[in-house]
Amino acid sequence: MTTTSGLTHFDGQGHAHMVDVAAKPATHRVAVARGSIVMNAATLAIIMEGTAKKGDVLGIARIAGIMAAKKTAELIPLCHPLALTRVAVDFHPDAANACVICSSRVETVGPTGVEMEALTAVQVALLTIYDMCKAVDRGMTITDVKVLEKHGGKSGSFTAPA
Repeated sequence: MTTTSGLTHFDGQGHAHMVDVAAKPATHRVAVARGSIVMNAATLAIIMEGTAKKGDVLGIARIAGIMAAKKTAELIPLCHPLALTRVAVDFHPDAANACVICSSRVETVGPTGVEMEALTAVQVALLTIYDMCKAVDRGMTITDVKVLEKHGGKSGSFTAPA
């Protein structure tokens, strides 16, 4: 049951609850998210040259993002634990804007979507970059994290406006 606001995580009395997805069919679900971390140009150079003292920044951030997607239900109280079939985390350094753009693609076959897993993968990957580079640049900013697209399920496809 949903409230008049249409928010599915609240019952008719306004209490938070985990949505019952038992009657929903299992379909192939896909979500793509993106975000970026803006930094000093010198910090981006350290990342790209592979000279960060803590090691391979983007390699470690990729693994962190994948691990985070798998643990989303432990972090977000009303998310369902999902059997993910694919998690990909990619980085695109942008020298002109002194940032690293992170994107994730998460897939499952199940009764509920993977938008939260895709968003969590991006956020944790970007946080990992911050953690690994904060000794040289405490002013980094994580920004513009959003779902770019989602496919599957009753509500169909969504693509964020350009």
